[in-house]
Amino acid sequence: MEGGECGSLPEQPGHSQRGSVSSSGLRAQDVLIYLVGDSAVHLCFEGVSYVTVQELGRSVRETLHIPDSAQDAFAFWLCSPLLELQLKPKHQPYKLCRQWQDLLYRFTEASEEDISQDEPFLQYRRNVFFPRAKELQIEEEAVLRLLYEEAKDNVLGGRYPCDPEHWLRLGALSCALELEPGLDAAKASAAVREKKLSSFLPAHVAGGSGGLLSTLRGRGGRHSGLELQLLEEYAAVSHGAEDGSPQEPTHYLRKYLSTCHALPYYGCAFFAGEIDKPAQGILHRGGRKAVSVGISLEGVYIMDVKEKHILLGLRFSELSWDHSYPEGEGDSHILWLEFDGEEAGTPVNRLLKIYSKQAELMSGLIEFCVELRAIAEGIATGSDGDLGPPQAQAGAAGATGRPRGGQRGKLRRQSSVVCNRVHTLSTISYVDDGKEIKRLKPKRAASFFNRQAAAPAYSAVQVTESLEQG
Repeated sequence: MEGGECGSLPEQPGHSQRGSVSSSGLRAQDVLIYLVGDSAVHLCFEGVSYVTVQELGRSVRETLHIPDSAQDAFAFWLCSPLLELQLKPKHQPYKLCRQWQDLLYRFTEASEEDISQDEPFLQYRRNVFFPRAKELQIEEEAVLRLLYEEAKDNVLGGRYPCDPEHWLRLGALSCALELEPGLDAAKASAAVREKKLSSFLPAHVAGGSGGLLSTLRGRGGRHSGLELQLLEEYAAVSHGAEDGSPQEPTHYLRKYLSTCHALPYYGCAFFAGEIDKPAQGILHRGGRKAVSVGISLEGVYIMDVKEKHILLGLRFSELSWDHSYPEGEGDSHILWLEFDGEEAGTPVNRLLKIYSKQAELMSGLIEFCVELRAIAEGIATGSDGDLGPPQAQAGAAGATGRPRGGQRGKLRRQSSVVCNRVHTLSTISYVDDGKEIKRLKPKRAASFFNRQAAAPAYSAVQVTESLEQG
């Protein structure tokens, strides 16, 4: 499960869990702060059980030579395979480690056995509240490289779904950074094969260990094709400066990050959840689908964990939300998202239910992000809610920055992973006619007994406006 928590954590005692923070005491104790990747910062503190995130931050920045001007770019996260929580400056990581099992029972569906064996670690990584625009203003290579390593990890792991043109460009930029820019074709090919394609391309693209059968079926041929595409893109991006001198690493780092900024879910905190599948077949059987919910300063994004693409992306001006607690035994926490839609030509409001024990965290994060945006836009415009630069920029990309409930553009069909797939969602549609709220039942295209046998033609979804672009 995944998550990112930016509100208050419960302050209650629990079972001791030791990860990157050692046992308490007033004597000097070792603390390991992990970075994204395989490296870690080794620190030593007295009275480690009372050390705050703010104190840890000063020591880490000093060790990594990160200037104070870039301190807001990063935050401390308490992480494990079951849960990820962004901490506040006042939090004391050691005390939260002791509460870890309680947090897992509260915010995950993990089994008692998994919870008893889970162990958190402290990680220094991107702050979910750090605006994208400020990233490209950073000059220091050490800071840019930390941001790059995290972005690359999310791309390769499939947390940031990419279209082929994106993952090829990102893979080529990684080659330029990690191999050497300007290598000839033979040397570049040898270097890529030594590091393996999975070091540059997403795992679901490069393919993991498919076993003997997949090898016999030609996976090697597909890899050769991917390698050729990667090397061609590498040659295109790794040219030198105009005067013929090689480009500085910061050039490629900024290129990588700016390419990632085209992904609407870049910089999100991620949560695990499930949504209802549309009813299918004669018996209208549905079930649930696992999704990843990304939340950032820009909006909310629902992604299909298996297919690696967006199901729904909404900016905060395009949605309303709520969180409901379980009412009885077997019920779930639910995050409700309301947005505009259309049913048989009639404008309707749609409700999407996201089942997750992390719904409370998601709702709190959405509320805080909305407040931060309102403050930022008010300062930028000298008012209390007029359009500021972030929304104006979004408008240039196709959004109108309209108030909640305005008209949206219509869907076109296309195959991009960043496109909304509202037609694949099981939502509740209703309309408020001024007198009462009426729930609409979708009309059937044809009776099961008289529909035509010919399969309907299909082409992929293309988005023209804000809802469709996510």
